[in-house]
Amino acid sequence: MTLTIAIVAGESSGDLLAAHLIRALREHFPDARFYGIGGPKMQAEGFEALWPAELLAVNGYTDALGRIKSLSGIRRKLLRDIRRTRPSAFIGVDAPDFNLWLEAKIKKEGIPAIHFVSPSIWAWRGKRIKTIAHAVTHMLCLFPFEMPLYERAGIPATYVGHPLADVLPMEPKRLAARERLDLPADATVVALLPGSRQSEVSNLADVFIATAEVLIRRRPNAIFLVPLVTRETREIFTEALHSRESAEELPLRLLFGHAVDAMTAADAVLVASGTACLEAALLKRPMVICYRMGKWQFRLVKRMAYLPWVGLPNILLNELVVPELLQDDATPDALADALDRWLGDADACAALAERFTALHTELRRGTAERAAAVILSYLQDAASEPEDATSTPESQDTPSDESQDAPSGGPQDAAPTSQGAAIEPQDTASESGAPGNGDG
Repeated sequence: MTLTIAIVAGESSGDLLAAHLIRALREHFPDARFYGIGGPKMQAEGFEALWPAELLAVNGYTDALGRIKSLSGIRRKLLRDIRRTRPSAFIGVDAPDFNLWLEAKIKKEGIPAIHFVSPSIWAWRGKRIKTIAHAVTHMLCLFPFEMPLYERAGIPATYVGHPLADVLPMEPKRLAARERLDLPADATVVALLPGSRQSEVSNLADVFIATAEVLIRRRPNAIFLVPLVTRETREIFTEALHSRESAEELPLRLLFGHAVDAMTAADAVLVASGTACLEAALLKRPMVICYRMGKWQFRLVKRMAYLPWVGLPNILLNELVVPELLQDDATPDALADALDRWLGDADACAALAERFTALHTELRRGTAERAAAVILSYLQDAASEPEDATSTPESQDTPSDESQDAPSGGPQDAAPTSQGAAIEPQDTASESGAPGNGDG
């Protein structure tokens, strides 16, 4: 009978991760059926999306609380479908506040519940390790420092590396990227990445534009590239641009996608905290990390955080190797100063590139294949299970009890997953949301 696997991938970054995983699993089970919540890249691999991945994209407590009723309803309906169809395994890709509840219920049904991308328990909300132990059959970790946390808790886990490290080149070709973007070889190029979520772009667009205004006065030959993922984020940024008369003459180019080309071509990158920071590091680019959110939300996240940094490059290297300017510290003058320091210090940029090359080597592990190998170990007898009815979102089974947990967000998880990996460089994390370090 046909092997069936249910998957929930949160946001576009999860869509990319899951698409690679589906492709790797099809090498072993070419006729397998994959269904659940996912995005267009998963669908391109034959995934049946009952709901789109972007439904799970939330940014912060306010957004999450406003949508908890609708998200809980979707989760209950999906659980009913899973109980009815009895898939051979469930794979939750990132989106822990949505998936962990679901995984606990599914695990009780005797179905392996595999979670791909560890929640950021090393950054905040560490007590969730107990919830994870209750809910997850196996955890697939993107970063090596996550493994000891699960080993101490007795939770089966495997380090699979980060998919971006598999996809992005060890030696990026800057001149080739400039040629593709029709940029002068000798220009000063700055990439501005204000995030993939609409709320992120709303919070950062104005300060990014103002930063460009400050920097152009110091470096008149500078060119600014702004890769944006969706029509909605492009409209938000364009509106912010048009609202500033002083910005009308800025040499600023909006790109639809092409974030990897923009960062590769750039001399420095101004980037919203999230997986795009890791992407910039793997491209060996000097960067300044920035984030803004609601004041009360920032105070709460800051009080709950364990680490002194929010950016993945600093967290992974365990020191402040690139500047982080958050909230009220993220002023145009301060951001321009930080960018200007990189632009004026070639030796510092070269030393940083060496650190990032070593990091790239550590994270390059063949993520999709390693993850697929773990999942296959739970599917030894699954191909012989009877095939059940086709699932639909309108399933009318009796609903189960629903917990009141809500998705969350903050600068350390504006991400997994999150801005994920891709086959073509222009489809990587900064264009698709933020999982790389777990959502919340």
